[in-house]
Amino acid sequence: MAELQGAASGDVSLHNFSARLWEQLIHFHVMRLTDSLFLWVGATPHLRNLAVAMCSRYDPIPVCTSLFGDTSDATSSGLAQRLARKTSKQVFVSYNLSNTDSNFTLLVENRIKEEMETFPEKF
Repeated sequence: MAELQGAASGDVSLHNFSARLWEQLIHFHVMRLTDSLFLWVGATPHLRNLAVAMCSRYDPIPVCTSLFGDTSDATSSGLAQRLARKTSKQVFVSYNLSNTDSNFTLLVENRIKEEMETFPEKF
């Protein structure tokens, strides 16, 4: 019984990190589950939107949808799609930054990829 509980607790991993990008402190929260990943990105503790993406055997591009929030902002969906392709997992993303400039978003994504390379076991 103790072995089963130990294995179950190993299926969830939490990882937090921060980065200063364009003079703004950005926080990242990663929750790795058995076959999925939840990523929250923001400067303040809000959950304004949520998107999910997952790989499909029928299409090389992961399927993606917005679960809630502003559907005209595709930042969470696009990031979820790219991360699903990279990790081959179901990926939930909540991108809560008002700055959606493509150069800034690229910096945020590069910081996530850098963290994935440094700590692959957290993703």
